[in-house]
Amino acid sequence: MENMPEMINKLVNGEIKKIEVSKNDFYEFRELIVEREDFKRFRGIAQQGGKVVYEYLEKERS
Repeated sequence: MENMPEMINKLVNGEIKKIEVSKNDFYEFRELIVEREDFKRFRGIAQQGGKVVYEYLEKERS
C-alpha cells in the first residue's frame, strides 16, 4: 500500500471511511497504528483472503 501514514491521517480526519489492508501489508500497517496514542480507536475487521478493513471509531474501544 502506498503512503500508509497519509492514508491513516485521511481515515482519522474523516476524509475516507475505511482502509482495506492486504495480507502482505498487514504487519507494516499495524506497526504504524500501534505507535499512535489513538490506537484504540482503530477497528480492524477481517475479510476473506487475509484482508483487513480498518475503520476509525468516535470512541475508544474497550
